[in-house]
Amino acid sequence: MRTRTISTATALAVLFSSAALVAVASGPAAADSAKLLDVKSAADVLVDGAHQRVYVSDPVEGKIVVTDYTGAVKATLDGLPDVDGLALSPDSGQVYAAVAGLDRIVSVDTSSYTQSASYKLDGAERPRTLAMASGKLWFGYGPDAEGGIGSLDLSGGGPVVALGQDGDASFYAAPELGSDPDSGVLVAGEKETSNDSLTVYDVSGPKPELRVTKSVEGGFFDDIAVSPDGTQIVTASGSPYYHPVYSTEDLSPLGRYNSGDYGSAVDIAPDGTVAAGTFSWYGPDVHIYQQGKWSKVREYEFPNTSGSSGGDTLVDGGLAWAPDGSRLFAVSDNGDGAFSLRVLTEPGKSLPALTVAAPDEAKRARSLTVTGTLTDTAPLPAGTELSVTRTDIESPGGKKLPAVKTEADGSFSLTDTPPAGGKVTYKVAYAGDSTHAAASASDTVEVSRSTPKLTLNKNGNVYSYGADVSFTAHLGTTYKNRTVEIWADPYGSDKPDKLVKKGVVNARGDLSATVDMKRDTKLTAVFAGDARYASKKATSTAYAKVKVSTSVSKHYKTGTIGSTKYYYFHKNTDPVLTTTMSYYKGREHRFELQVRVDGTWRSGGANEYYRLNADGTSTVRLEAPGRSGVRARIRASYVNGTSGDNVNSTTHGAWRYLNFTR
Repeated sequence: MRTRTISTATALAVLFSSAALVAVASGPAAADSAKLLDVKSAADVLVDGAHQRVYVSDPVEGKIVVTDYTGAVKATLDGLPDVDGLALSPDSGQVYAAVAGLDRIVSVDTSSYTQSASYKLDGAERPRTLAMASGKLWFGYGPDAEGGIGSLDLSGGGPVVALGQDGDASFYAAPELGSDPDSGVLVAGEKETSNDSLTVYDVSGPKPELRVTKSVEGGFFDDIAVSPDGTQIVTASGSPYYHPVYSTEDLSPLGRYNSGDYGSAVDIAPDGTVAAGTFSWYGPDVHIYQQGKWSKVREYEFPNTSGSSGGDTLVDGGLAWAPDGSRLFAVSDNGDGAFSLRVLTEPGKSLPALTVAAPDEAKRARSLTVTGTLTDTAPLPAGTELSVTRTDIESPGGKKLPAVKTEADGSFSLTDTPPAGGKVTYKVAYAGDSTHAAASASDTVEVSRSTPKLTLNKNGNVYSYGADVSFTAHLGTTYKNRTVEIWADPYGSDKPDKLVKKGVVNARGDLSATVDMKRDTKLTAVFAGDARYASKKATSTAYAKVKVSTSVSKHYKTGTIGSTKYYYFHKNTDPVLTTTMSYYKGREHRFELQVRVDGTWRSGGANEYYRLNADGTSTVRLEAPGRSGVRARIRASYVNGTSGDNVNSTTHGAWRYLNFTR
């Protein structure tokens, strides 16, 4: 839709230099997800790999929420006041929950999500933490100043509860527990106070043996994890700002995972990969390491899902690996108290950084060079293979090019001769492997094309209202594409730009389209381009007059003076003049009056504008002169720009001649 204006179009050429694009690994990043949890708190998270279920305990509302691996809720288990720690039976048939509000451990069937048992604890109060080791369920219990460790043995004909299993160690309240189920290592640390002692037990025999108690870095232990081989302990606490690692033999320090903030959670995958969680408003929340290697494999930073200034944060103890290591589950909360289950896929794989740089411009059918780098925190060997795809006009789906291999420093280069011009994109991709995620990046080069000849005729021509006018576009030499479009854009805000004709030009290079000229119209011929010739447009603006006529009434006769037809009126009769004109909203016609004086037509001073009715008519009554011998003439005109719009070309109606007699 157009409004007629007189203007000079100024084109601003903006030059963009070619910039390398750094790709984020496409697979894992796209699959990571989050779902809101209907909880008011989150004390523990547990993964049942056999059934692909995730359990989250909510002590505030006294319930456990069960989801699948996507975070979709499958069950909600209520009636568990102050429920806290969770543990899974070795056969994945039962989930155990420490229910402090009942002073019991409750067992839930993992197939039906129904409570299968509720175990009394021989007077142990407020059980909070659970750990499986050597076929027994170990629990931390006790109110303030009465903390201890107990065990629940379900291997015989009935449950056997043993309290006071902490030996010479003492705990203010229920301690945080960590274990390796197979090696018989059980670790305990103070959860409620700043006491920085850890205690290691060997629970592989009939009775637990205290192996070592020692002060370490930390206190207020939020989480404790034991490596699958039973040799290392990793702790998470408010200080220090890293996750320290200790030997299970003597608690000697073995190293540290430099997570860089308040430690809030830790979990170790069956293959030894460590997930270290931190309470971080303004930095990464989850940090992944290979066991015993202190450089990070990758990090995750939670977004801000509330109105607060910082991002969502990881809850204490809020990390749990899927047994196959394919996913890491994290529970976070935000400044509005909303909790989410975040599913982090392929977390054990590092994220390679891939860059690609192509020239800004190149000539078609000439060789060009594309360069880039592939780097990673987990080094990739020289000769790593990268796939290359070229996308252009002739291969919109992409054409596979020969693969390239990296140098020792991760750099690579490739040469190619683009057969097609226009926008050409080179995409380089790394497929990934068991320890590295996939990655891809691309860059685009503008390849030169010839400029075709394209014209559109009849520019500036003026036509009668409603004339059917044929416009012809002419296309010169091109490569393959011989299709042209002709668009018509009538002036006025109520008419859209419309495709009038699309087709292949004839042998002379011509394509014609007929337009019903009821308004001034800008026509545009469009050639989309092909592999060797650039796109092109040609315009032509043609103009249309309005249809206008004026009828005369109240006369008593008609006659001719010379060769001119006159309408005769008595000197006191007012002529009535009705103009009919092509209608447009808000349109007015100009009423022009001239009087014959001394043989010359002179303006009568009545050059005024009158609004058309919706039916395109306007009636004007002309006052009679009151004397005879007066000759006058009138006409109605549409004047572009002053008749209320500018969608047509100025059009003058025919003169109507009046003669006043006695």
